[in-house]
Amino acid sequence: MDSNNWLKQLLMIGVGTTSLMAEKIREVSDQWVKEGKINPDQAKAFVDDLMNQLKSDQGNNFEAQMQRQMRNMMQDLGVARQSEVDELRGRIDRLERQVRDLENKLWR
Repeated sequence: MDSNNWLKQLLMIGVGTTSLMAEKIREVSDQWVKEGKINPDQAKAFVDDLMNQLKSDQGNNFEAQMQRQMRNMMQDLGVARQSEVDELRGRIDRLERQVRDLENKLWR
């Protein structure tokens, strides 16, 4: 599957989760206003504070979460990590040098 498609799906899940949380927070604050527990200004401040905190937390954690998700997805697909590729390149370079050295010895 195309990695861009996976990324888009992950982003959409995050957007959907955020939208759902915002809706639920507003529902709770509206219910508290109806019950007389808080006034409308307090409800607005409550929702605004929670949404700002949510956005801040997501901003800080979003990149780390995306990296973790992408790393897990790539591992599930069997894609080698950069360190593994680098190690294999080094081994190939050493083997090529050994082959050249052996060829040079045979032609002497």
